[in-house]
Amino acid sequence: MKYRKKPIIIEAFQEGKECPIWFTKAVDKGIVYYNEASGKLTICTLEGDMTVDKGDYIIQGVEGEIYPCKPGIFEKTYEEVVE
Repeated sequence: MKYRKKPIIIEAFQEGKECPIWFTKAVDKGIVYYNEASGKLTICTLEGDMTVDKGDYIIQGVEGEIYPCKPGIFEKTYEEVVE
């Protein structure tokens, strides 16, 4: 069987760019933290801790979950919504 992703609108920003308020709140709650051992941002997800690499996109999903996404995958999956 084949499936198509439902059209949904997510919020995201690229690492190194200005971060939105939902990301700042996630840092305050400890969901996102700076890992001194790796020197990178880390996001606590349901699948475990995920490291954010330079240039990754950080996505807030439809349930408020936050996770990183590699630029190539992000650009193939999402397009900007102009309001």
